[in-house]
Amino acid sequence: MLFPGVDLLDVTGPPEAFALLRRELPDVAGYTVVLAAPTLEPVTTSAGVRVLPDTTFEALAAGRIGTLIVPGSVTVGPDGQVRADADPEVVGWTRVLAERSARVASVCVGAHLLAAAGLLDGRRATTHWSTAQQLAADHPEVQVDPDPIFIRQGDIWTGAGLTACLDLSLALIAEDFGEAAALRVARQLVMYLKRTSGQSQFSVPLEPVSSTRRMEGLRHHIAANLAGPLGLTDLAQAASLSERQLTRIFRTELGTTPAAYVEAARVEAARARLEATDDTLDRIATVCGFNTTDTLARAFRRKLDTTPSEYRQRFHHSLLAATPPLTPSNSLDVHRG
Repeated sequence: MLFPGVDLLDVTGPPEAFALLRRELPDVAGYTVVLAAPTLEPVTTSAGVRVLPDTTFEALAAGRIGTLIVPGSVTVGPDGQVRADADPEVVGWTRVLAERSARVASVCVGAHLLAAAGLLDGRRATTHWSTAQQLAADHPEVQVDPDPIFIRQGDIWTGAGLTACLDLSLALIAEDFGEAAALRVARQLVMYLKRTSGQSQFSVPLEPVSSTRRMEGLRHHIAANLAGPLGLTDLAQAASLSERQLTRIFRTELGTTPAAYVEAARVEAARARLEATDDTLDRIATVCGFNTTDTLARAFRRKLDTTPSEYRQRFHHSLLAATPPLTPSNSLDVHRG
């Protein structure tokens, strides 16, 4: 949905991911992206870039929509406080178009529009961390969780801030065309790992892109061998470097030590398994290279200030596993409203 002041990345991010799917898998049906606005006049985004709509809300409401994607906009007050906007006209059209949609997904502060339209009543939802308190105060009937990067509740999806629109887009692609397709798109987007829904907006820092082929190769070696020996000596041998050289390169390129990097990588792998599988903690500790559940628990405390059991209780999403993926033959087109 396009409207004045809409966040530009919210508008352009998902279509870019959908276009890469077509490039990666030219034989699949892919998505048809449609930009809709109140009128056919160019829409000026928050970045000052003007976007030309394909159709109007009224015309779009006459048909069926596969996925309605609702971006957001904010107003920054003189005190620097950020508040999400919810223009009544846009809220009204959101409600109308949602009734014509197989699924609805909000991007960033677009969750405020869904809430104002009554679509999030009784549901758990997320939004950008900076407006989470506003969402909870304005809509107490919504269970606001500012931590995950996206949340799915039945046919309603809500995404967190800005670049999390790409994670949400990848999740939609995975549901429609499978995990392998989503991972291929993630690779083209230079997203080192496709993050799952439970991953926190405030979590283990995302890894910076290393500047040398040797370090990039070593990072992939670590990711592929988490259950194996990854001590300083092992990594130095794998990189054909001295231990002193390796330590210096990690500090220079990644701003951390080899041991801290390996622990962070293992924690991320354990998080993914806690979110998406029913593996025992013993199994996860072994597969992710911690060997014992005590070591796993200590790493979680250091990195996330929680325990593996508490993390699983909060972020395990059995609903995703219970919903069969759509195939290219029966998936609906995505209309980017």
